[in-house]
Amino acid sequence: MQEADETVRRIPANDPAGRPTHAGPRHWALVAAACAAVVGGTLVAAPAQGRPTPSPSGRSAEALTAAAAPDPVKAQLPMDCGPFPVKVGLSFGARLDGVPSTVAAAHCEAPAGTPSDAVFLLTAGPDGRPTVEASLLTEADRLTVTALTVRSDGTITGRARGYSSAAVPRFAPDLVLDLSWTRHGSRWTRTETKAPASRT
Repeated sequence: MQEADETVRRIPANDPAGRPTHAGPRHWALVAAACAAVVGGTLVAAPAQGRPTPSPSGRSAEALTAAAAPDPVKAQLPMDCGPFPVKVGLSFGARLDGVPSTVAAAHCEAPAGTPSDAVFLLTAGPDGRPTVEASLLTEADRLTVTALTVRSDGTITGRARGYSSAAVPRFAPDLVLDLSWTRHGSRWTRTETKAPASRT
């Protein structure tokens, strides 16, 4: 089982001196050009049917029904929940690079508090039972996942709520993060950016 490498990207609201940041026209022109290149290179869809098609990088994904994807409830997820059961909160099926897969967010079903989620990539094992191919997020990250999806280029995206410090009560997460996982060979790299507070 592979664990996701982590690369954290945060969007600051001020510069280190505390002054609001401002960017000139040339800066935004370069940003727009870079965004256009990224979108053109990775988010490729057939215009007529709207179906995902392979991106120039060779990575691709297409949606699968729950019946055609590995069942996360039947998987042995590597979570230490003690006396509490494991609960799968969110999941979706997709064919990633031709392989039927399921991405699932799960947590320990404790009677109180806000349990942290773990996110796993599941594929069918040799015996046909779901097996964990990669651990994309662990409970140690202290995040509660509220959305999961996949883009046509095979990038997995999500949204989560978290905490700005250890002093924030576990029942009142005060951060919203946009997450993405990109495959590089046999490993996945996670990136995250702080989302506007109004988003959940």
